[in-house]
Amino acid sequence: MKHSLLLLCKFIASFIAFTIGFFYFSEATFVDVTTFALLVTVVSYIAGDLFLLPRFGNTIALVGDFLFTYLAVWIFGSVLFHNYMLIAWGSILSAFVIAIGEVFVHRYMLKHSRSVQTNESTQTRFAFDTEFGEDEDYSEIQKKED
Repeated sequence: MKHSLLLLCKFIASFIAFTIGFFYFSEATFVDVTTFALLVTVVSYIAGDLFLLPRFGNTIALVGDFLFTYLAVWIFGSVLFHNYMLIAWGSILSAFVIAIGEVFVHRYMLKHSRSVQTNESTQTRFAFDTEFGEDEDYSEIQKKED
């Protein structure tokens, strides 16, 4: 049930983002917007939410979702539509809106899902501990030896 609710929320956010990005910046149809939203929803959920989020955390998952959305819209948009400047603005705006929506989806997933807990062993923790000791004054040691 939680997966279907999250997929529905991601689909609605993607649909809104692509509606803003495509309808205003290119000659996209309703079918194009729905197809892009469905593609980005499924791939982003599998790659970003089920793979990147548990292993690397929220920031890496957000960057991954942003880059995937941007590249998907740029590549597939340039194949379907032939106005590159409008595709550029549409893809950056769509990726930005989806990244904002992903913040809330990731927050919900991290709070309510047991299967998505950050793995502590993969997070690098550097141990740059130092030992503290008192330095001896070597001039006093040399005076005692003489």
